[in-house]
Amino acid sequence: MSKAFGIVNFSNTHIWVKGLQAYRPIGAFSFLGRYRIIDFPISNMSNSDIDHIQVYIRRKPRSLTEHIGTGRHYNINSKRGKLRILYAEDGIDNENIYNTDIGAFRENMECIERAPYPYVVIAPSYMIYKVDFGALLQSHINSEADITLLYHAVDNANESFFNCNTLNLNRQKGVLSIEPNRGTAKSRNIFMDTYVMKKELFIELIEKAHKMSSMYTLADIVNVACTTEDYDVRAISHRGYFAAITDFKSYYDANIDLIDYKTALNLFDDEWPIYTRTNDSCPTQYFDTAEVKNSIVSNGCHIEGVIENSVIGRGCVIKEGAVVKNSVLLPGTVIGENVHVDSFVIDKGARLIHANELTAEPSNPGYVKRQDTL
Repeated sequence: MSKAFGIVNFSNTHIWVKGLQAYRPIGAFSFLGRYRIIDFPISNMSNSDIDHIQVYIRRKPRSLTEHIGTGRHYNINSKRGKLRILYAEDGIDNENIYNTDIGAFRENMECIERAPYPYVVIAPSYMIYKVDFGALLQSHINSEADITLLYHAVDNANESFFNCNTLNLNRQKGVLSIEPNRGTAKSRNIFMDTYVMKKELFIELIEKAHKMSSMYTLADIVNVACTTEDYDVRAISHRGYFAAITDFKSYYDANIDLIDYKTALNLFDDEWPIYTRTNDSCPTQYFDTAEVKNSIVSNGCHIEGVIENSVIGRGCVIKEGAVVKNSVLLPGTVIGENVHVDSFVIDKGARLIHANELTAEPSNPGYVKRQDTL
């Protein structure tokens, strides 16, 4: 039994994914045709024996609530476990400056205080990675630090991971400050918005943040803690696959990158399953005219055309003569006869019938909105 309860925090207020986020929170985004992004932090917690989980939502809760349901598909202990969906009842509007994670925590303080665990593990809903929170918690306890943060060292911070924060560290892996990634350097320690601390300290920081500024986030108040001598804030490096869905391009890249089998092995492990809500549907039908190369195709599809280097969601239809390359199709998409699609993200239920050709560059992928007909 874990000594901690888990919190899956919503994305920072400055993160916005063009098109997709207008319909659902980032955690509800379809990923690799089978999963939702929220499945990764919840599965990490479940596999780490964290059975008491709180999921916070800032806006558009319907799709995420439907997907999470009771949480039984995440293998959470049915007797002592609990998965709750929480959000701030004041200021659900995305533009409200007071709609921060600190505001949501204060609105649901009773749920935090009543959690029967001495520690809390906080993870983001917009990042994709695999980690054993049990081992992270034990490292935190052994170090006797006040707060432990998780980071991933990258050498392309000048090209990617915008809208993420970075950690400035000393030689002993002590955290000096938390700063935005401004793209001015290649090598950065990307902060994975993952925290471990005692529950009492977490509550203390929430109240301090509220008194200092109503606009403060958890990252803001932890950054203040880094600059004072009252707190010992340390960092632990993460190894393996890591993606942050902070804009449209990062969402597209994460899907396309994981088509590669060797890359996917850094994230997926038979001993560390990623749980998701399953849908009973028939296997995908491949017809004589179908040609599929280097792609991920979900169940329930009807494939007559050509697919190459793409991710195809559940229940998609690719008609004869159609060509789909370097694209991400969300569930229920229909690609009509002789339609060519290259480097696009096609949102759920869209129908490409009359448009003969939709092409873009992988460096700047295109987007077709949900339920649209072209």
